Amino acid sequence: MPTYIYKGRDGAGNLVDGSLEAGNENMVAETLIARGVRPVEIKQGKSAAANKGSSGFSLFNRNISQNDLLMFCRQMYTLSKAGIPIMRALRGLGDTLNNKKLVEVLKQLESDLAGGLPLAVAMRKFPKVFNSLFVSLINVGENTGRLEEAFLQLAEYISLEVETKRRVKSAMRYPVIVISFITIAMIILNIWVIPVFSDMFGKFGVELPLTTRILIGISNFFVHYSWLIFGLLIALPFAWIQWIKSPKGRMWWGKWQLKIPIMGSILLRAQLARFSRSFAIMIRSGVSLNVALTLVADAIDNAYLSEKVLKMREGVERGESMYQTAVASGMFSPLVLQMFAVGDETGQIDTLLIEVAEHYDREVDYELKALTAKIEPILLLIVAGMVLLLALGIFTPMWDMYGAMQGKHH
Repeated sequence: MPTYIYKGRDGAGNLVDGSLEAGNENMVAETLIARGVRPVEIKQGKSAAANKGSSGFSLFNRNISQNDLLMFCRQMYTLSKAGIPIMRALRGLGDTLNNKKLVEVLKQLESDLAGGLPLAVAMRKFPKVFNSLFVSLINVGENTGRLEEAFLQLAEYISLEVETKRRVKSAMRYPVIVISFITIAMIILNIWVIPVFSDMFGKFGVELPLTTRILIGISNFFVHYSWLIFGLLIALPFAWIQWIKSPKGRMWWGKWQLKIPIMGSILLRAQLARFSRSFAIMIRSGVSLNVALTLVADAIDNAYLSEKVLKMREGVERGESMYQTAVASGMFSPLVLQMFAVGDETGQIDTLLIEVAEHYDREVDYELKALTAKIEPILLLIVAGMVLLLALGIFTPMWDMYGAMQGKHH
């Protein structure tokens, strides 16, 4: 989505500015109004410029992990619940946190609060540290006098996000290690082992079978064009990153990563769990459906699904029910759609969305536990194929040579 630079006035009449990613200017205006900011000027800007923010802290987010934010939210909840003023709480956290970049951000927040800015407005200056969903919940908490509840909700939300990512990384560790060792073995064989056999076969002048000629051809390519291979290994990831940063590339990759065998369904369920949980949190905080959907679309890490959520928002604005928009999106299973229908009928859509999130979390957990069992046969087939190819390509001509030598002796 494009990035828009805005200027506006907060509830106290103070001038605020920043940047937002949204589908169009109207969506930016709606989001600002929901945050208590009256927009004065909205214009589309370059992503790089927008990411710099108004205070020049664009690099702070690079080393501020979700675990850091989780610790921040938990401590802020405890301090807020104890009745400690926000500025004093930020100052105290700045003295105890280990992440220096987060400490610098907290110092800037404290300075902005001393200057009269609300906490949500101050956080908005760091869009890569505090995303739109984070800032919106803080804004609601400030306006309702329940800031500690906002930090508690954020802590629970981030905790579940961290746990999901940890489970995915843990499940992927085994196949990644195996594939890495297979790749290293192939490089060693092609650069150092096969050339030795190739020279030996050349000295005897025997006619080589097709598999051997293929192996020698691949090895020769590795040896003579290693500079090209290593150049591609450097250039292709860079080109890929630039491609998926473009709007078209993000949309394409967002769609196709959901179709990756085995992993695609896990990624889809994890994103739908995030959608359901963050949407429920926004509704419980009193945010309207259309604004909540806009903010949730920004929280999803998949451009393709984010676009579908924005289309759901358009359906809600046309007067359609959540069930109708969910059906039209094509994202949800029949069981989940039934939950949406019950939520519409009972008016408890937030409660049902939490159930939906837990349903997807259970499915993700089950799929991750079964992931190793699904991947192991594939890895065994790859290893077996390598062994078979090497056996046919190297040992077959050796047997032929041994047979020829035996024939000469007789």
